[in-house]
Amino acid sequence: MAEARDLSVFVTRLDGGVSRMDLAVEGITCAACMIEIEGGLSALPSVTRARVNLTNRRVAVEWKDGEVDPARLIDRLSELGYRAHPFDPAQAEAEEAREARWLLTCTAVAGFAAMNIMLLSVSVWSGNVTDITPETRDFFHWLSALIAIPAVAYAGQPFFRSAMRALLHGSLNMDVPITLGVLLAVGMSVVETLHHAEHAYFDSAVMLLFFLLTGRFLDINMRRRTRAVAGNLAALKAETAAKFVSASEIAEVPVAAIKPGDLVLVRPGDRIAVDGVVEDGRSKVDAALVTGETGHAAVGPGARVYAGTVNVSGTLRVRVAAAASGTLLDEVMRLLDHAVQARSQYVRLADRAARFYAPVVHLTALATLLGWLALGAPWQWSLTVAITVLIITCPCALALAIPAVQVVAAGALFRHQVLLNAGDAIERFAEVDTVVFDKTGTLTTPEPAVANLADIPGDVLQLAGRLALGSRHPMAAALARATAARQPVEGAREEPGQGVGATLDGVEVRLGRPAFCGAEADAAVVAACDPDASLIAFSRGTERWVFALRQTLRRDAAAVVGEISARGYRVEILSGDRAAAVARAAAELGVKDWRAGLTPAAKIARISELKAAGRNVLMVGDGLNDAPALAAADVSLSPVTAVHLAQAAADAVFLGERLAPVAATLAICGNARQLMRQNLALAIVYNAVAVPVAIAGLVTPLIAALAMSGSSLLVTVNALRARGATEGSPPATAPACRTAEEGG
Repeated sequence: MAEARDLSVFVTRLDGGVSRMDLAVEGITCAACMIEIEGGLSALPSVTRARVNLTNRRVAVEWKDGEVDPARLIDRLSELGYRAHPFDPAQAEAEEAREARWLLTCTAVAGFAAMNIMLLSVSVWSGNVTDITPETRDFFHWLSALIAIPAVAYAGQPFFRSAMRALLHGSLNMDVPITLGVLLAVGMSVVETLHHAEHAYFDSAVMLLFFLLTGRFLDINMRRRTRAVAGNLAALKAETAAKFVSASEIAEVPVAAIKPGDLVLVRPGDRIAVDGVVEDGRSKVDAALVTGETGHAAVGPGARVYAGTVNVSGTLRVRVAAAASGTLLDEVMRLLDHAVQARSQYVRLADRAARFYAPVVHLTALATLLGWLALGAPWQWSLTVAITVLIITCPCALALAIPAVQVVAAGALFRHQVLLNAGDAIERFAEVDTVVFDKTGTLTTPEPAVANLADIPGDVLQLAGRLALGSRHPMAAALARATAARQPVEGAREEPGQGVGATLDGVEVRLGRPAFCGAEADAAVVAACDPDASLIAFSRGTERWVFALRQTLRRDAAAVVGEISARGYRVEILSGDRAAAVARAAAELGVKDWRAGLTPAAKIARISELKAAGRNVLMVGDGLNDAPALAAADVSLSPVTAVHLAQAAADAVFLGERLAPVAATLAICGNARQLMRQNLALAIVYNAVAVPVAIAGLVTPLIAALAMSGSSLLVTVNALRARGATEGSPPATAPACRTAEEGG
């Protein structure tokens, strides 16, 4: 039974009246285990979802709020033969480290025993064709038995325990035939030795264990490396923050005790613990997680900061928007976790095959034994062939074929700042032949930039930027960012709806509406040159200047669109913006097919036209206003900022200010699908060739062990090629970028 303690602290309440708890489960080794656990938990009343993550042996369970006792979930897993407890990353890492050490010890024992037994076996093999005496051969066989039996008893425990647990609970997993094969090989070898036979198979049994343990040790280490990214993200979470408990007093409190609306102090060198808005102070922040840029971003009053980033220089006062949950970091970790857990159509195919594996392979081995006996073969020979069938048909290659590629591809996508949000997204991205972009917020930056910086004198630009710091208006904030102003003008006063003004060295300076600054005529001239821009005026005494602000193309947009087009994809722009603005963007990007002034329904209609023409459409658009079009496309990708990350409806999302992740996604997913198909083909061909050969009695158990281990290694190595899908192709980055000064 579950421990008598309150498990409610481990339960998370989700939207829609659903509760969730993550459990660490011991003993998960294969796809069959995953199917058994998910089916067993889903059978409980009110449980709406159970999903196993083989990578970290974690089970996510969701149920209708208030209708399931969390302790019942642990008891149910115990009934299925699995020990479970609430998931704790640190505890899970420690337990897996202990398991890895134990596997390594078992592997060493099996390897040492195998080397010594092989020395004895070589002597027997060579002696059988020369002049070895029966007494000497029996002596070597008994020496092999004295080495093999204790070695198998110790080194085989990882498989024996798993198989026993499955059998006690009335089920079969992949470790059952392995256990049968090893024990039958050892038992038959003892019987053969007792009867002074020429051959014994102690070497095969121990070598089989050695190869299997080596594969399992490599597998557990691969899973630990796969989780390294997620572990690094978890390490970014600060445990405490300096909260203002009064206007002048701070106290160090756990992040869990901080609520939205609280005020926290972030000192230089601190890792920011919350998402929020800077109320006071200026600094530089290492925000590579959010922007993808290695340079430090300047922040000041009104700027957003995010949990997990590092405050580099100044002291900040931050008004909390999210703390213990709901932060950007939480969402990134959630999406990364979902990417690893998600089941593609190929994974589901492999799962279905694994479900039928155990009974089929046992029946095949039994039929082989009975068949050879019916043909008059000796029982020793018949049993040896049956053991070989048990060993050679171990579906490790099939079980690893797809998950290995998916995990490696998900890691490669994350390194390019792409997070999957759908299980079959990799396959659907790989089938794309048409890429449809929204313009505003997708091809262009989410925030406006100054388009005519080159027309403004440097001293005027700096002064206007300093004055802009005195206003919270988005246009003023954009101007302040463009000028990198750090020192506000003293005595600045804001007139609501008009602008901000101040007196500097006896001269009146103003920033705001053209009428407020007396710059209506100048504004008309600028508007005629750039009708799509928003205008903000600046005056110094009798001098007037007008800034044109508009969203500019992402710095690498032209390079990425060119790269995608060069690969043979059809590219279109569907935008709700004005025709002049869309035409200008399309011309700069070299896109011939574009449409402007489209409503969400019109975008859907165009996507439907493309699909009706046999096109597989990728929609790249903002996760909010393009949600209907994203849903209508075959697959969707959304550039997301922390403001609406949780609301993204796309199949995948990408972080940062560059568009390069779009090209990387297409390249990685195309390569991954090819590798999935290759691995499935390798696994099928292996079984199609190996099983008949084993049934025919043409291989020994030792050769079977080598073949089985070799097939698993082959598909794993092939899967690792998914990491290098974009290597060798020129990065779509800075050299092709256009700056604000160039009017991009």
